[in-house]
This record gives sequence, structure tokens and C-alpha cells, in this order.
Amino acid sequence: MARVGISVEHALGVSIPACRAIARRHRPDHALALALWRTRTHEARILASMVDDPGRVTWSQMERWVRGFDSWDLCDQVCGNLFGPTPFVWDAARAWTRRPGEFVKRAGFTLIAERAVHDRSHDDAFFMSWFPAIREGAVDERRYVKKAVNWALRQIGKRDAVLLDAAIAEAEAIRELDSPSARWIANDALRELRSDAVRDRLR
Repeated sequence: MARVGISVEHALGVSIPACRAIARRHRPDHALALALWRTRTHEARILASMVDDPGRVTWSQMERWVRGFDSWDLCDQVCGNLFGPTPFVWDAARAWTRRPGEFVKRAGFTLIAERAVHDRSHDDAFFMSWFPAIREGAVDERRYVKKAVNWALRQIGKRDAVLLDAAIAEAEAIRELDSPSARWIANDALRELRSDAVRDRLR
């Protein structure tokens, strides 16, 4: 875990598949999720995101939990398992992409990436409206922020052919920014977005 950048200070070494197997026997259980989170144990917090009920999650809970993120995997698991389906997801993305904390900011862009895959209630214009936030975030040189910015841009581009062309144009604009992070984000995104695999899938 440490080799891939996961904080192990409060970790036990329990695998994600094992956590999922436990979660299947206990979901949904909001009270259990809150109790698991309070333990501060890494895998217990991931498990909390798997057993909680998105319909009972409050904005104040999301704000408390996001401040407890200390690893990219905890951030991504909680955002994907729990925060994404809540009614506060876009308010959170808007707020957190502007915050200074590395994992809070990552959470904002992770939500954009995650919902670009699963949200079918918003149109292309809505997802294009996130390009200014992505361009602003692209100059953040921190590893876990720039990777999430890149992820958000790529996932938007893979929704449909219109967004693919828009994301490619946005990546080309980002590549011109005076920032090593922006250039890495743009080049990596363009490599996937211009690939035959993406074009074929969208056809």
C-alpha cells in the first residue's frame, strides 16, 4: 500500500474485495457507517462508504468526511461509493475543486470524473461547463490533484462524440499553459482521447 502512495498510518491491510464482501452483508446501514468512520481505521472508513445509505447522507457529513481524506484511495472510494449518488454531488464538486487541500481538491475532480461515467440526467453543455474548473486545476502541480484533473477531462470526453471533440480541444488549450502539470495532463488525455479504442467505442 505504501509503495503506491496510500497512507498506512491507520491501515490494517484488508483488501478492497474483502471490504466489499463484508459490505454486502451490512448495507445499507447509516449508523454503522458513521461508527466505522469514527474509528479512523483506513479500511473501516472505506467500508463505511460501502455500507452507508446515500439518501441519508447530509452535506455536513460530506464536509466532515472530506476533511478526513489522507490517501487517494480513500478519497476515490468514498466519492465513488457514496458521495456520487447523493443530491449534493455537484455542489460538492463546485466547492471542493476550489479548495486548497490536496485531497479535498482531488475529491472535487474525482466527483466530476465519477459522475461523467454514471450521470445520465445532464446534457453535454452541463459537462462542458466544467472545463473552466478543469483548466484552472490543471496548473496545480501536486500529484494527486493533477491525476484527478486528468481523469475528469478524460471521462467527460468519453461520454459521447460531441464531448470527445470538446475535450480534445480543451486538452489542446491546456497544453499551451505555462505549467508542467498542465502539459502532462493534456498530453496524457490526448493520448487516450485520440485513440482508436475510444473512437470505436463511441461509434
